[in-house]
This record gives sequence, structure tokens and C-alpha cells, in this order.
Amino acid sequence: MAHCYSHPFVTLCSLCMFLALILAQAAEFELPLKAVNLGNWLVTEGWMLPSQFDGLQGQLLDGTQVQFQSTKLMKFLSAENSGGATIVANRDQASGWETFRLWRISDTKFNLRVFNKQFVGLQGQGTTVVAVSSTPSISETFDIVRNPNNPNRVRLQASNGMFLQVTSLTEVTADYTGGSSWDDNDPSVFEMNIVGGLQGEYQITNGYGPSAASKLLQDHWNSYITQQDFEFMATNGLTAVRIPVGWWTAYDPVPPMPFVGGSLNALDNAFTWAAKHGLKVIVNLHAAPGSQNGESHSASRDGYLEWGDSYIEDTVKVIDFLAARYGNHPALVAIELMNEPLAPGVKLEDLTKYYRLGYDAVRSHTLNAYVIMSNRLGPADPRELLQLAEGLSRVVIDVHYYNLYNPMFQQWNLQQNIDYIYNNRASDLSKVTPANGPLSFVGEWTSVLDFKGATMGDSGSFAKAQQDVYGRATFGWSYWSYKCQYDGWNLQQLIQDGLIQI
Repeated sequence: MAHCYSHPFVTLCSLCMFLALILAQAAEFELPLKAVNLGNWLVTEGWMLPSQFDGLQGQLLDGTQVQFQSTKLMKFLSAENSGGATIVANRDQASGWETFRLWRISDTKFNLRVFNKQFVGLQGQGTTVVAVSSTPSISETFDIVRNPNNPNRVRLQASNGMFLQVTSLTEVTADYTGGSSWDDNDPSVFEMNIVGGLQGEYQITNGYGPSAASKLLQDHWNSYITQQDFEFMATNGLTAVRIPVGWWTAYDPVPPMPFVGGSLNALDNAFTWAAKHGLKVIVNLHAAPGSQNGESHSASRDGYLEWGDSYIEDTVKVIDFLAARYGNHPALVAIELMNEPLAPGVKLEDLTKYYRLGYDAVRSHTLNAYVIMSNRLGPADPRELLQLAEGLSRVVIDVHYYNLYNPMFQQWNLQQNIDYIYNNRASDLSKVTPANGPLSFVGEWTSVLDFKGATMGDSGSFAKAQQDVYGRATFGWSYWSYKCQYDGWNLQQLIQDGLIQI
């Protein structure tokens, strides 16, 4: 075997090639970026591809919100004082206190969580039904027995084997032996109203179970986004991809239940394809431990926001893993520490503490990658992160702009929506684009319009206005999303139809 040091010329060539590789990895790229989100690839968002949940139709999944009306008294079960007390049956109408969120244990067994986050269970060794425990155990586990002929007519079987019954307006007990009757005058029969639910990573994995979920998601990861998609994006003018990932990816190949392994390999593939086709990658922690916003896309189990100071250490570990694995990859451009933290549930004090620690974790592995900090959604000052960013290098503030989720957009025509972009959104963007501060990034936007009669041609005109304004963001923009069952959210289809040009 020939040794590289046997000839000075060979040594020099090898050194030059090595330096060229290092310089290529560290080289600046052109800003602002023109990116697209690879939504619903490595983090499930059921609304974008509902067929993923076809095998779970009719089942009760984690986070399903249910209300139970006694068929005998025609009153709703209610957690007195929103939790921390007994369960009663004295409400004519149902709202928050009368709504229970399910934690799925099996096809039939569930924990029931109330408004103040306690779990329904039995008081001590007795039969009185209360909602006082902050963590579920056997005592807080119920079988929901559904009528085969009417699945929304149910009985609730407690851990003592007895059924819940309404004995009075103020007393619900688990001491009914039950029977075969589903008549209205049976005190153990309830009409179950399903009033909400989630379709995210937790629901799809815990719903299908480890084996079926693993196969379904592996097939999805292999087919939903491929190398051909990266080639399409590069050919059509896009310069980067923003890839949502979940915290469990850091524990691949054996993440905590109910999540399944395999997403890390798909993420590795994305980096390989991006490098081959000259695209940059933004890794975005879309789903943080505990859920930072309670939405399906944060992998919330039941729709409650749990993320806070107690979750910071675990979240930093995820960022450290991602930075260690990809920090020196030539395709990496940025790591986003968290997607869409929601105020006031996520406190600014906790978020800034986490962002500083997350920034340090990234910097321990790379000096070149940008660190993106997402603004809080909800009632929050859009400039609240600027002070934190002072003195930090290569930091980006991420904002998300949608002319949706507000009734005023439904009342406007196309031109009014466009005017809002050129006036209000331009002003909003300028507030997070200081001359000597962090860079700005419109990390999510769409051409979808919310008024009746909007056409795809209108969407194209609306997209053009947003490209004009969001092109002023110093780090760039990222469209939501590359693929979706709805055309307005599907950038690939919009490009193919000539409605959007990059």
C-alpha cells in the first residue's frame, strides 16, 4: 500500500483537497433564503394527509375531547371547580368543566383528564368518583364500554369492576353492577359527545401500536419526500428546506413509547440529498418535550401545553444531539430551537433561558450554523427576543404570517388581503429586522386565502405580494408546505401549475 507521505507533491495535493473541503463547508451562501417546509414528513399533521388515519376511524384516540350526558337525568358529568373535587352530574349544558380529554391505554381503556389537568378516579378505596390526581394510575383507568349498535352510547367501568352511575345531581359513584339494558332510565348509561380531537404523532403511534405504526410511518418516510423532490426544489429556484422534527428523533432507533424509530435515517437522507442538489437545510424542532403549544404538530398527547422550566434540560439535550450530528455537515445552514411556542403558556423567562442554553449547545459543535429563535405566538411583543439576541452571533428571529385564523380575513377581498401584506405585514417584519441586530426569517407563510370564492389565481397573486414583502426578511422565507392534500398549501403543485414562481 502506498503511503500519502511518500511524495511531497501527493502530500500537498491531499492538503489542498482537505482545505478545499473545509472551506466549502464553511463558505457563505446567498441570503436571503427561499425555502419550503417539509411539513407532515417526519412530524405527523393529520389534516395534511388524513388517509394516514384511515385505519383508526371510529376509534377513540389520545386527546379526544368527550362529554358524558346521563340518559336518565339528562345532565352532563362535570368536574366540580374544574378539578380537584368530586365529579357531579348537574349541568344542563356542557363547556370546559364538562369536557374530558382521553389518554388512550388500549382500544377500550382510558384515563380521563379534566380542565385543570387532574385525572378522574376513585377516592381512596371507596366508590366516590373524584378528579384530584395529577398523575394517572390504575385507580384513574376506566373502560369505556360502547353499545355495539350505537357506539356513542356508553358505560364507564371503573378499576373496581363496577360501573359509574348517577345517583343524584351531586353524586356519581362507581358501584353499579350493570346489565344488558341500554335504556334511557339506566343510571349507568351515558350519551358520549365527541367535541374535539387531535391527529398528530402521538395519536398515530399510540393508536396503531408499535408494529403497525412503525410500518405505516416507515412507508410514509420512504415515499412522501424523496431525492426527486429535492431535485425538483433545486431546479425550480428554492435554495433551502426547513425540516420539522420531533424530540423523539434524538432517541432513535428506540425512542420512548409510543413513538417509533426510523425518522433519523430519513433526516440523514435529507442532508445527503440536499448536499447533492445544492440546497441548505434548516432543522426545526417542531415538537418539543411536553408540547410547547398544545397543537397536533407539537405531538401533544391531549392538547394541553406542558412545556416549561422542567422540560428545558431535556429539550437542550435534543438540540445538542442535532448539533453534534449535523453541525459540520456542508448542507446545514441553521438549527431552529423551537417552533411556535405559545404565550402565555410558555413564559418569556423560561423561553429565554432555554434559548440561551440551546444557543450554547449549538455553538459547542459549530460556529457557522445559524441559530433560529421562534417568536412566541399569542399575546406577546414581537420584539421581545431582540435583547436576548444582542451579543450573540448568527442568530435569526423567526415569525410566522398567515392571513387566516381571524374573521377579518374572511370578510376581505383579494386586494384587501394584498394591501394588508404591503402595509401591516411589512411593518411587522421591519420590527424584527433591526439594522444591527439578528436576522429575520418568515419561517411559515402560505398563499391560502380565507374569503369565500377565492380562486387559485387569487392565491397566485397573493403569493406574489408575500414574496415581494417577505423577500425583505434578511434571512429569508419558507413556504408552508411542500406537499399537502389541499392545493393552496401544496407548493409543489402551485409551481407545477405556474401559479408561483420562485
